[in-house]
Amino acid sequence: MNDNSTLVINTQKLTKTFKGVNALQSLNLRVPKNSIFGCLGPNGAGKTTTIKLLLGLARPTGGSATIFGLDVVNDSTEIRKRVGYLAQDPRFYEGMTARETLRFTARFFYNGPKAAIEDRINNTLELVGLSDKADRSIKGFSGGERQRLGIAQAQINFPDLLILDEPAAALDPMGRHDVLEVMERLRKHTTIFYSTHILDDVQKVSDTVAILKHGQLVAQAPIEDLLAGNEGVVYHIALKGDDNGTHPRISSLPLVSAMTARPGVHGSNHWQISVTDEAAAEAQLLRVVMEDSQLTITEFGRKRHNLEEVFMSIVGEEQHVG
Repeated sequence: MNDNSTLVINTQKLTKTFKGVNALQSLNLRVPKNSIFGCLGPNGAGKTTTIKLLLGLARPTGGSATIFGLDVVNDSTEIRKRVGYLAQDPRFYEGMTARETLRFTARFFYNGPKAAIEDRINNTLELVGLSDKADRSIKGFSGGERQRLGIAQAQINFPDLLILDEPAAALDPMGRHDVLEVMERLRKHTTIFYSTHILDDVQKVSDTVAILKHGQLVAQAPIEDLLAGNEGVVYHIALKGDDNGTHPRISSLPLVSAMTARPGVHGSNHWQISVTDEAAAEAQLLRVVMEDSQLTITEFGRKRHNLEEVFMSIVGEEQHVG
């Protein structure tokens, strides 16, 4: 999928067994540099185990993994100097402010001039949208503000890799929105690997997705490929009017491999058109339909699956997420 020089995380048959139970089985992950990589799966799928192995907080039973080309077992200390980590349930000293918390954390990484450290703290607070709350006690922070502070704490050393364990799982919709916005903002600064079971979040921010089930990797692909499904390139057209003349013209085009039609509401018709040439379809399909003055087009575009549909088709109905 990627050349090793472009991979931040690369695992080969990574395995972890606890008391005879396979928590993770032969995991092969490829996380490209400067990507937002979502590790998706229901509770118990192996997401947190994967993170612990990558961080050197647990030792693999089998297989191997590298981060920045360094071995996660033998080079764990060097790796962690370049990694920021947000636990699923971050804890803080409630009486401290956000600024004091970041100042405390920054001292583990920097011994430079005080002014330079304060600049780093101010930049990080601005990055996560907490500049206006920098000197308030954390005790009064909302759940979303705490998560953003946790990301700031993980980001204070400007890491080359940011690992987030369920960063928005316990938040309300507004808190989740704020955290996802911060992740988007961080995209240009680092590579982000995060675990989640919230399908909507993955669809909003991820470049690439891995899906785990019972400790096994069952899918790994760019989000666009997953949402396209496995049926090839399909276009959807919704229209109103008499389509008896145009339907056969579309179905007879050389680029059309299959076509189905179904009635919609209020007298509309919906066509699903499978094509062999996406570029030709973009150029021709809409033009041919518009030549018929009796038709009004209400929708046109390439069909995209909802991630929930894709997830359930891969993982199976017996699993529940959310």
